[in-house]
Amino acid sequence: MNASKRIDFIKDWIIDYVQSMPKKASTLVVGVSGGIDSAVVSTISSMTGLKTFVLSMPIKQIKTQDDLSKLHCKWLVSNFKNVSYLNVDLDNVFSSFENALGKNNSEHAFANSRARLRMATLYQVAGSHNGIVVGTGNKVEDFGVGFYTKYGDGGVDISPIADCTKSQVWEMGEFLEIDHKIVSAPPTDGLWVDGRNDEEQLGMTYKELEEAMENPESINYNKYLKIRENNLHKMKEIPVCKFD
Repeated sequence: MNASKRIDFIKDWIIDYVQSMPKKASTLVVGVSGGIDSAVVSTISSMTGLKTFVLSMPIKQIKTQDDLSKLHCKWLVSNFKNVSYLNVDLDNVFSSFENALGKNNSEHAFANSRARLRMATLYQVAGSHNGIVVGTGNKVEDFGVGFYTKYGDGGVDISPIADCTKSQVWEMGEFLEIDHKIVSAPPTDGLWVDGRNDEEQLGMTYKELEEAMENPESINYNKYLKIRENNLHKMKEIPVCKFD
């Protein structure tokens, strides 16, 4: 399936999902990070014709990341009449959260908390406009290495590109004429003060991960398995204590 057909398929899938809901959603809500995944998802969501809210949610954000998010959101507003852009600055909220936690100041935990705060923001907007939250995770992240914060980036209502590899997402981004600065930007979750990108965190490129997922003979297969094993808990149902 080429990029054009894949985009149409995803667009129609979103529309069909909304139409099948017992109480149809009136809006789609997408967080826009400045990366290719959210750029593609927000663009396809806008193409559905449904009212679409796109959100920038900076939290002590590196300026280049925040600039790309705003650049794409403004591009969507200028190209789609059904799009509304919200810039929700979460700096002060997060600072209060940090101060309240005192010595419970794990850097990794705070990165996860940023994702969860953004999740809460998306759901607040969705709940205010009879909407659903549209996820931006791709196949490698959602089903390969679990590279998301459980109930953070993973807390969404629908996930339209979860069966797309990163390469396919980049291909769709090029087809949709998304700004080259976004298409070529190093993938990042934007959750770290030092600006580390996804591949620096994973220790592998997305191309290497995709190849290892498909090929058990890959030189990177064991490295891929190790990353996957560390995150398997995110891809399983919540453990429940059941009584007979």
